[in-house]
Amino acid sequence: MLAACFRQTANRSHTAQATQLCRGLIAQRRLESTHKPAKEHSISLSARKLNIPWQDGKTSSFHHIWLRDHCRSKSCFHPVTHQRLLDTSLLPRDIAPTNVEQGEEGLTLTWPDAHQSYFSYDWLHRHSYSPKFPRPDALEAPQHFWGSEIKESLPTIAYDDIMASDEGVGRWLTQIHTYGFSLVDGTPIDPAATQALLERIAFIRQTHYGGFYDFTADLAHGDLAYTNVALPPHNDTTYFSDPAGLQMFHLLAFDGTGGESLLVDGFKAAKQLRQDHPKAYSTLSRVRVPTHSAGDVDKCITPSIGGGAFPILNHDPATGLLSQVRYNNEDRSTMTSFTDDREVEDFYEALQVWHTLLVSPAMMLQFPMKPGQALIFDNWRVLHGRTQFDATKRRICGGYISMDDYQSRRKLTTRGREAVMFDL
Repeated sequence: MLAACFRQTANRSHTAQATQLCRGLIAQRRLESTHKPAKEHSISLSARKLNIPWQDGKTSSFHHIWLRDHCRSKSCFHPVTHQRLLDTSLLPRDIAPTNVEQGEEGLTLTWPDAHQSYFSYDWLHRHSYSPKFPRPDALEAPQHFWGSEIKESLPTIAYDDIMASDEGVGRWLTQIHTYGFSLVDGTPIDPAATQALLERIAFIRQTHYGGFYDFTADLAHGDLAYTNVALPPHNDTTYFSDPAGLQMFHLLAFDGTGGESLLVDGFKAAKQLRQDHPKAYSTLSRVRVPTHSAGDVDKCITPSIGGGAFPILNHDPATGLLSQVRYNNEDRSTMTSFTDDREVEDFYEALQVWHTLLVSPAMMLQFPMKPGQALIFDNWRVLHGRTQFDATKRRICGGYISMDDYQSRRKLTTRGREAVMFDL
């Protein structure tokens, strides 16, 4: 039997209690608790768990060892780096609190060594795992899927707004999340200013092309992007284990004809494919496609995981939702990953249906880039290309941002650090 004592404390402020009892605990402070137990003294202990019945009639159970492992005191969790200091491997697996103090906004647990852990009710409800509760995520603004009709109302934002404040950065990144791309008006026609714009998000990702690029059609690298030929809709860097998340282009100079930009919402196209051709969708979600970058004599890059191959349509294993389109027919290597003869025919049929859908007038946005307007897009969602051009000069600058860096910046600029830290 556990000799645990429950006492009601008279604290009126979550923050005040956290400071008093835990000497500066962090990451779970709110002025007012949203979730509270059903009634006073309703919390109970079993041999290995603490049970909290909520006001909505549901009950959460937390293992004692989980609670001790997730203590947020300064000695267990660094208040600046937000990293665990506790050596979890040293915890007794049968550890249990000797005392549970039920406060107005949270619980204080005392452990056998007299160490105390404080948990707000909001934090416990948010991180409940038995059962799991839906987590309303303020990060996820709805995504708007589009076709060529978006040309009538392109998502744009002013360069000065982005450079002036993090609030402007948040609006920019929300626009990219919603539409998959954004046009930045008023961008100075200068590589340094364009680089500064991209670095408002994060460090520029280094690749075998370098970091921030500034190039013309001179075949400086062994890639079709450095020529003047037409490029059909594709995703960049499919040959990396982790393809680039965001990509920016800024046309600095153009003297010629052609060279219009092509954009396709890959998520919209995939949704249409699944609706009209479910077998093709299944095939492109299953058959692994090898890719490479080998145009430079000292480079031969292929994905180092997945057997060097990934499906064109990739899904989040946690949700089952489409999370990444990974299509670049020009960078495709020799196909050998088929499971049987029938899959060979299924793949080529699906590939042709998919490509036809991508280049259809209803799907493809075509527009001329112009100096002073930078284009940025989600390379995991939006496919890009261009028409052939004939020019005496075409100069473009830009760069890549990793997906994780982009999402980190978006979370912090749209939700605020306190809300983001609360979820850790």
